[in-house]
Amino acid sequence: MFRRVLVANRGEIAQRIIRACRELGIETVAVYSEGDKDAVYLQHADDAICIGPASSAMSYLDVPRIISAAEIADVEAIVPGYGFLAENAHFAEVCRSCNIKFVGPDPETIAGVGHKSRAREMAVRAGVPVVPGSDGSVDDEKAAIKWAKSIGYPIMIKAASGGGGRGMRVARNDPSLINGFHAARSEAEACFSDSTVYMERFVENPRHVEIQILCDHHGNMVYLGNRDCSVQRRHQKLIEESPSAAIDEETTHRMGMAALAMARESNYKNAGTVEFILDPSGEFYFIEVNARIQVEHSVTEMVTGVDLIQQQLLIASGEPLSIKQEDIKINGHVIECRINAEDPSKDFQPSPGKIGMFVPPGGPGIRWDSHAYSGYTVPPHYDSMIGKLLAHGPDRESARRRMLRALDEFIVEGIKTTIPIHRRILAHSDFRTAVHDTGFVERYFGAKPSI
Repeated sequence: MFRRVLVANRGEIAQRIIRACRELGIETVAVYSEGDKDAVYLQHADDAICIGPASSAMSYLDVPRIISAAEIADVEAIVPGYGFLAENAHFAEVCRSCNIKFVGPDPETIAGVGHKSRAREMAVRAGVPVVPGSDGSVDDEKAAIKWAKSIGYPIMIKAASGGGGRGMRVARNDPSLINGFHAARSEAEACFSDSTVYMERFVENPRHVEIQILCDHHGNMVYLGNRDCSVQRRHQKLIEESPSAAIDEETTHRMGMAALAMARESNYKNAGTVEFILDPSGEFYFIEVNARIQVEHSVTEMVTGVDLIQQQLLIASGEPLSIKQEDIKINGHVIECRINAEDPSKDFQPSPGKIGMFVPPGGPGIRWDSHAYSGYTVPPHYDSMIGKLLAHGPDRESARRRMLRALDEFIVEGIKTTIPIHRRILAHSDFRTAVHDTGFVERYFGAKPSI
């Protein structure tokens, strides 16, 4: 096991990693920008190093600064969490060349599954169901129209190096296809420095269901149930839960086996997530592999009892998995709400600023993962999430009611948050009866829901 690691992230996930390390007896070195100098988790780490100004490009995304901090701190490994450099193949390669263990997949795997067109090709080779689409990238208008005739409208144009809903456009006829093709390429180039796009049939009203996997360096791998992430706004997840009410155990098993087949094809090691869409008929199709720990990993932890961050560290240190597939048991139901510093009544406009009174909920079955506190200033430089609220119950309805109770208890003064929209979503009849899909939020609450 590692003696000392560097936590190359901030916010909630930095706090989470430090806690996991302390329980394993691993020393932690936290890096921070000038914008995070008052972060509470810096007091929990064994050491802390400032790596630059508040700008992410000059701190958390600056590979030389992070490597220099790791060398100064004499760490054996770097834990990237999610976001920033977590899925950066170049960063993982630099870590390897500096003889510092990157706690995540190998750089070759990150590069392979991170390019969505190549990942789709891997899925086909592995026998994993994929949505009908183009064979590789689509490079010009003529090819786009040709593929559209073959696939059939509606079409989804997707950035090969994309994520977070960027570089994606839906087309329902030839004119919108041409416009969407160029718009997706431009956005992909601006966001990912890669204008490559490919095409798939657009599945109407799908559910978004994903499988958490763990794979060690000894050929052992397991999947840990499923997570339903269908409550989204513009492809950004708002609420996650496990298990999904949309699929039964047999479908979960088939989906889990497909996820592990994808892991074998990509030579995957460490924790990861294989994402699928579920069409209204119940058929599932591969979307992508997230080669990192997910924001919503906490959902799986609560429903299985497996500490995924600790598993990441154990796997990276060379330990074989201590759990087998038959050991994975799903206990009850868990719902997670991402609490963001945003104003839902103003098109989810970010709401940075100083938090006044801050009293998170508690009680049976409640978990609150956060770095926020009374007097904390939410900076404008980073993602707006201030924490994740989870509710566990013996079944979905009890978890839903527990979450509503917890949201009602939550006190956050000084900034706007997404708590009000979460209350409305959980109270909606479509969510209560679990018939919602990925278009649920836009369909019923619109871009500017009245709160």
